[in-house]
Amino acid sequence: MPIYEYECRQCSKHLEVTQKITDPPLTDCSSCGGELRKIITNTSFVLKGSGWYVTDYPSADRKNAIDSGKPADAQKTEKPAETKTTEAAKA
Repeated sequence: MPIYEYECRQCSKHLEVTQKITDPPLTDCSSCGGELRKIITNTSFVLKGSGWYVTDYPSADRKNAIDSGKPADAQKTEKPAETKTTEAAKA
């Protein structure tokens, strides 16, 4: 269950309450009977590192680009070196 934080507008008391999402928000301070307001705080859930689908599961083009150290777009535009054949090699 999530933990919600409240602050009393009258006495400034800070509360942390474990509630279901479907529970109604608290309205009255247990200490002074003042009005409570819900506080929005930072989450403890943090995404770090690359960790995204695009970087963790690359397409074949991106995987080849990562392996070669070149951008995927650069690999698509590169043309293979043309080989010149001589008449002697044809015979």
